[in-house]
Amino acid sequence: MIIYENSLSNFTDDVELNRISDILSQKLKDKHLSGGSVSEINSWNNSLHFMKDVLNTQDIPKDCDVAIEYNIPQTAKRVDFMILGQDKDKTDHIVIVELKQWSKVSKVKDTFKHSVMSDLKNREPVAHPSYQAYTYKSLLYNYGGSEGIANTSLNPCAYLHNMSEEYRDVLEDEIYSEWTEEAPVFLKSDVLKLRAFIKQYISAKSANNQLLYKIDYGRIKPSKSLQDSLDSMLCGNKEFEMVDEQAVAYDYIINAIKEAQKDLKKHVLIIEGGPGTGKSVLAVNVLADCISKLGLNASYITKNSAPRNCYQALLANGNAKKMVDLKLAFRSPHALPFVPKNGIDVGIYDEAHRMQKKPYMYKGEDMLMDSINASRVSVFFVDEDQRVTLNDCYSIDAIKTYAEEAGAILDTVEPFVLESQFRCNGSDGYMAFIDDILEIKETANKELDKDEFEFRVFDSANEMREQLRIYNQIRNKARMCAGYCYDWNVKNHRGEWDIEIDNFRAKWNLENDNVFAINPDSFEQVGCIHTVQGMEFDYVGVIIGKDLVYRNGHIQTDKNAISKDDRTSKIKTCRDDKVAERLIKNTYKVLLTRGQKGCFVYCEDEGLRNYLKKRVGD
Repeated sequence: MIIYENSLSNFTDDVELNRISDILSQKLKDKHLSGGSVSEINSWNNSLHFMKDVLNTQDIPKDCDVAIEYNIPQTAKRVDFMILGQDKDKTDHIVIVELKQWSKVSKVKDTFKHSVMSDLKNREPVAHPSYQAYTYKSLLYNYGGSEGIANTSLNPCAYLHNMSEEYRDVLEDEIYSEWTEEAPVFLKSDVLKLRAFIKQYISAKSANNQLLYKIDYGRIKPSKSLQDSLDSMLCGNKEFEMVDEQAVAYDYIINAIKEAQKDLKKHVLIIEGGPGTGKSVLAVNVLADCISKLGLNASYITKNSAPRNCYQALLANGNAKKMVDLKLAFRSPHALPFVPKNGIDVGIYDEAHRMQKKPYMYKGEDMLMDSINASRVSVFFVDEDQRVTLNDCYSIDAIKTYAEEAGAILDTVEPFVLESQFRCNGSDGYMAFIDDILEIKETANKELDKDEFEFRVFDSANEMREQLRIYNQIRNKARMCAGYCYDWNVKNHRGEWDIEIDNFRAKWNLENDNVFAINPDSFEQVGCIHTVQGMEFDYVGVIIGKDLVYRNGHIQTDKNAISKDDRTSKIKTCRDDKVAERLIKNTYKVLLTRGQKGCFVYCEDEGLRNYLKKRVGD
């Protein structure tokens, strides 16, 4: 959706007569979009005057098209400025300009290849402007309704009109070369260079306004190059091979998707499975084939960012540009309010038990309702035992109710259940053993067969870490994780360590590490539930804090031991002690079932430590 579109001549008049910000504010209101804050108005008044001066040349035709604040379909992303036309060979072109008012900039670290520090964002890294501009090109080409526009017709750049020459070396540092080569960056002194950049693509008006029509009204469909690329990414990738009933469930899902293409009705499917039953493997396969083989607009959607980021990285296999191409294939549910009814052909909702009605900063009214509204076909992957915060509120029954209210066909009247265990060495017995130990439910598995799965209880967190370190050197597939008990000191600038137990010291997973589970530099950190849920390792080390203890022959929980910095689980302030107890136990069940080959445990409570040793025969 384009907020403002006009000829260059009329745009120039609107800026010179100081009415451009009023026009933009009113158009946002007319289109029922958020925006128009004081800071945004100041930004328009400032940046658009600079763009008007750049375009003030006889070499750029006054009747070519200008578009401002293009809202990329199905996202909250808006492109600052575009100028559209044809080059001297009558080839269509769109120049994308990311505008920044920054005056100062610095690198974060040499390992932060997408981010910088700017004077307008205190202490928080922000995306490099060239990376932002390139991302918008990728979104437009791969998903943005720009069917019929060639990739080479989209020409991104960044214009930092307040930035002096002394910061050029930072912005054009070699670590950002992948982005600056695709989207050059122009500073305060580069007016003539930016003008020349635009002139090489825009020398005439586009024919019949087709360019504006294509980007604003074209069908949302993945590009052919994205289809081919995703197909090749998945092919031979052992992380995503389907077996047993995963393949059967796949057939059910693909059949429903094809039926929906014929009957044009809403369809809803529910896939249920415990930890390690391959829900995410199935979800990624459905996503890839919907895009690459069926040519559909499909998205893998989960509230937890860790699986999204890690699966993107695994599929892209280190290729940063492929990561950008996959940006809308893996998305947050926070984008759902911006998606029109049935705007997504297939919505694949992994970890659906983690969805919340109206979480903080959510622009919609009900996340589950918005999910079903946005998708022609909605596939929900659920495990109710993995609800770990008070606000994780959606059950299988709730999904059925919402589907009925939306008039959707429920293709799985009873959820399709994934039962085969692919984690914990395929040991169903270990899963039942954990349920029994945590007293979630009584099972017949009172003892653990150590030949099936390596489970060890350590008297020292340091010893546990050193054993994990040995295993991690094999495949980078061993990590530590912990419950909600420990303060986020480093993040809140209160100290150098977050977790200190005797002589053991560690930090929580770094705030800007969005691929903790596969980052080779993340071993020393400890993952929280939100970082590891949905992920798996060869070996997992679990630090059990004082919220889980053993007293009087039973497992007991203590919500008061939860960290004061925990603002997501709401366990500490939960008024229902039974609910708080279940959430704590669910949290540890998730953590204890992340390992494929083994699970190591250190308990702060000596009573629990001794109890676990007794149960496993140590």
